Amino acid sequence: MAKVKITQVKSTIDRPENQKRTVRALGFTKMHQVIEVEGTPQVLGMIKKVEHLLKVETA
Repeated sequence: MAKVKITQVKSTIDRPENQKRTVRALGFTKMHQVIEVEGTPQVLGMIKKVEHLLKVETA
């Protein structure tokens, strides 16, 4: 699987609880944190659900 580099660029404040949990499940603990994850179908689905809060790059 290809690696995907994701950065949280928007806050989860005033977002629905399921979006907050999805961002947390991806591994984010603070803003502008960069995480590199495997591009599995499960992870890509999570990214798609909160893509308006993230910046996504292929690594």
